[in-house]
Amino acid sequence: MRYLMLSLLLGMLLACSVGPNYERPEVKTPDSWHYQVAAAADIANTEWWSGFNDPVLDQLVQSALENNLDVRIAASRIEQFSAQLNVTRSNYYPQIGYGASARRRGVKDAAIAPLVTDGITDNYQATINIGWELDIWGRVRRASEAARADLWAADEVRRTVILSLVSSVATSYVGLRALDRQLEIAVQTRETRREGLSLFELQFAGGVIGELQLAQVRSEFESAAAAVPAFERDIAQLENAISLLLGRPPGPIPRGLPIAQFQLDRVPANVPSELLIRRPDIRRAEQQLIAANAQIGVARAAYFPSISLTTLTGFVSGDLASWFKQDSRFWGTGGELLGPIFAGGRIKGNVKRAEALQREFVFNYRQTILVALSEVEDALVQIEKSREQLASEQRRVDALLNYTRLAKIRYDNGYTSYLEVLDAQRSLFTSQLNLVNVQTNVYVGLINTYKAMGGGWVQLAEQDADKVDFPEDKPKPKPLADDQAGLE
Repeated sequence: MRYLMLSLLLGMLLACSVGPNYERPEVKTPDSWHYQVAAAADIANTEWWSGFNDPVLDQLVQSALENNLDVRIAASRIEQFSAQLNVTRSNYYPQIGYGASARRRGVKDAAIAPLVTDGITDNYQATINIGWELDIWGRVRRASEAARADLWAADEVRRTVILSLVSSVATSYVGLRALDRQLEIAVQTRETRREGLSLFELQFAGGVIGELQLAQVRSEFESAAAAVPAFERDIAQLENAISLLLGRPPGPIPRGLPIAQFQLDRVPANVPSELLIRRPDIRRAEQQLIAANAQIGVARAAYFPSISLTTLTGFVSGDLASWFKQDSRFWGTGGELLGPIFAGGRIKGNVKRAEALQREFVFNYRQTILVALSEVEDALVQIEKSREQLASEQRRVDALLNYTRLAKIRYDNGYTSYLEVLDAQRSLFTSQLNLVNVQTNVYVGLINTYKAMGGGWVQLAEQDADKVDFPEDKPKPKPLADDQAGLE
């Protein structure tokens, strides 16, 4: 009965863990988005970039997932936190070690030497020692809880990198195709104005027109000509940026569909409550909060004594031949209790610091959610308003094309000066470039929506990155389940 009571008491002590248990902070979220997209489809769990219907973009995303160095760095950090978790958990178990020593000592003191044969002593020793710190106050459990949360947070960092990587590749590729189209417009406009300039130079040489008209025509030509190298510069720089995302030296990027033929026109339908589960940065913020919450328990455990059990057994002999004989065997066992009496405020300071850090991560968690909600709203606004702007800009381009055609007819028939033609061409050139910019804004808004809402596509992209980052001999940590993340 006595042993039963002691066992129950020991079990109750071992079940004790100081420090607060984690509870998810309450964050108020809206029931719906301020801006709603009418024709919305929930495709956030699919590889949405394939919706562009551009095989080149698909290849670029795949190459980036396999070769991007930021993804590799994030994967290496996961391995570091995984190893640290194993180190922390090792304190759950008894620590077993061994030792062996052989010593020979010579004594030259005349008063001592006669007591020792030839003035030399031998000592041979072999030991096995076992030590175990009882986790009565839950210090090791809280430390393991924090280390596990750090591991999951590192995993979410990697998912965040993957989310940003895919979005950046898609956005950069859309921007590249937009610049290609703007360069085409600039080159076409330059060549059209070159033909007009050549004609006017002949007319000026023949005395048909004055120098003022020639200067006006040359000014418009140079304006278009100056736009060409500017777009070529931007294209080269963006190609270099994409190469960096692909994890390779700067170089040309292959092209697929022109921007006008992209087909991605759907956005994921979602609600804020689902967003909390999808976003890896929110999951990471919560894991950081869980770790900080557990560290309070680690700090508070320092107020209480630590209890360690030790045992030692082995053989000791002064003669090598009888080293491992039964008569040379020895053993010892004991316990140790160590606790603080006065620490000069060190323990209290550590607890206060841990509590302040936990409050910081509470605010960080709430802020991360607010930022996520804002990003989704911004993306939806961008889609909605850019589409309205695109329709207006397309009508404006159509009107300016007609205006330019009519102005040319009026000039050819002598009803107006060439200034009207120049004005029409200038407005058309600007509007055509703006149309491409607005097209880009629509697609970037769609991409930002997928990025802001997260979704199952991040895990799909992660599987491609896993083929390189986590080969078969180094399995990746198991995916974070919703209950592990504290998510409902």
